[in-house]
Amino acid sequence: MRITRRMPTALVGTLAVAALSLCACGSDSDDGGGNVTLNVQLFGSFGYKESGLFDEYQKLHPNISIKFTSVQQESTYWPKIQSQLNAPTGVGDVYAAEVSRIAQVTQNQADRWVDLKTFGAGDLEADYYDWKWKAGTTADGKILGLGTDIGPLAICYRKDLFAKAGLPTDRQELAKSWTSWQAFLDLGKQYKAKAPRGSAFVDTAGGLYNAILGSSIKQYYDESGKPIHETNPAIRDAWNLGVQAAQTGLTARLKQFDEAWNKAFSSGSFASIACPSWMISYIKGQDKNGSGKWDVAPGPGVGNWGGSYLGIPKNSRHQKESYDLIRWLTAPDQQVRLFQDSGIFPASKVAASRPEVADAKDPYFGDAPVGKIFGDVAQNLPVAVHGPRDGSILDAFNNGLLSIETQKTDPDKAWKDTMKNVENLLG
Repeated sequence: MRITRRMPTALVGTLAVAALSLCACGSDSDDGGGNVTLNVQLFGSFGYKESGLFDEYQKLHPNISIKFTSVQQESTYWPKIQSQLNAPTGVGDVYAAEVSRIAQVTQNQADRWVDLKTFGAGDLEADYYDWKWKAGTTADGKILGLGTDIGPLAICYRKDLFAKAGLPTDRQELAKSWTSWQAFLDLGKQYKAKAPRGSAFVDTAGGLYNAILGSSIKQYYDESGKPIHETNPAIRDAWNLGVQAAQTGLTARLKQFDEAWNKAFSSGSFASIACPSWMISYIKGQDKNGSGKWDVAPGPGVGNWGGSYLGIPKNSRHQKESYDLIRWLTAPDQQVRLFQDSGIFPASKVAASRPEVADAKDPYFGDAPVGKIFGDVAQNLPVAVHGPRDGSILDAFNNGLLSIETQKTDPDKAWKDTMKNVENLLG
């Protein structure tokens, strides 16, 4: 996908995005002669500008001008969007919502977003993975966002480092050896015993935790909307595995998406990483000389980490024109093109089934069949339960695990501190 709180810089070294400030300039630049300017506000890189899709749409629709702004960090972007949603009039015609925010939209903000069903979006349901479609739909059937992409999970690993530690390097053999996350860590202990100096098995405990929990139907909320962060056994299991990795020296003790972590891709500071589909382009950007060193293998279980939606705020002055744009941008043809250009995996199962995606191999990763690896995961994902504060709660758990890694905080204390931080978030 793109860069969000999980990836706060715009596909560094790969996809350059203008990081423009969200301005209060209004959507009133129409010339009165039928020409319309649409203000599109995104975060990170969705690939639309880089792949030429915005330019192509404007050529197909001469009366439409697209004014595009992007903020690199989703954590900066989303609060500003909230203030605009609350204003009598807003500057945006099209907004993006990351997967960890979509429940906030569907559960708490349905009155601030356009029901896309009023423009015919209900006819598009069959194009999408069932779990992706339902996450953008309210309990009473309003469609508040069209899915742009998803983040099915695999494992990316350094073949050269695995070989030096005496581990298998064949992706299928590895997939058979780590059929569970505990088995993955057990292989990590083998790696540690003979690892090249200064190289850990996996990058971070937090990244491991995210991937493990991403395989669960219930995460931070139950179906009734009740927070279950303290009682959900899936959270405790993921936490315990993260703690195990940290305390047995399997992690590189880094913070994801900071500068040291970015440099570690090429330095060999870690040999494997939980790898949602959007991570493929990120690795290429960080390790420009890594072609042939890296590979991709199916991971333990099936999980999703990432993905976004495009929606229209109620205070947009150009709702029909905005819908036409987001329907075109999220159509299967455009999703295929984005996958080919930048590895952004389609939210559309129609697009994912096209040969250009399903049969895709990546030379950088040893001709790994990335289309099949990620497509198989996407096809088998269940409908997960989301809640309005998923993203903030996730950050709290990641911070707790990071304190164990970098400050040697006692795990019991880190758990209690995390519970307290989450309670403060929830009020």
